[in-house]
Amino acid sequence: MQSIQELFDKLQATKKEQKEIKREYNDTLANTNEFEETAEELKKLREKKKRIETIAQNRMGARYEKLEELKNTIDEINQMMTDVAMATLAEGKSIEIKDQYENPYEPVYKITFKRIS
Repeated sequence: MQSIQELFDKLQATKKEQKEIKREYNDTLANTNEFEETAEELKKLREKKKRIETIAQNRMGARYEKLEELKNTIDEINQMMTDVAMATLAEGKSIEIKDQYENPYEPVYKITFKRIS
């Protein structure tokens, strides 16, 4: 089994190669007239879409504001669930959740690494 440092070094090398190929790809796209025209058209359509969304949001008024509040509440509850799950795991206990149909859910663990400045 490889060490975590070996895997990290391999990951860094792979990301570097990916970055170089992406740069080549973007250069190739930039030299294509049709791509530039399409990108401009896409930009205009996104702006039009944003204007239409703003109009719809204004028409909905308080109802749309409620939607935004619900999104924030969901994010807060998810964060609280994560905190409770981590505390439960730290105590050595198992985690079990079921929905209204008695379907069991299990936690999914994800570890990422962040560079220390």
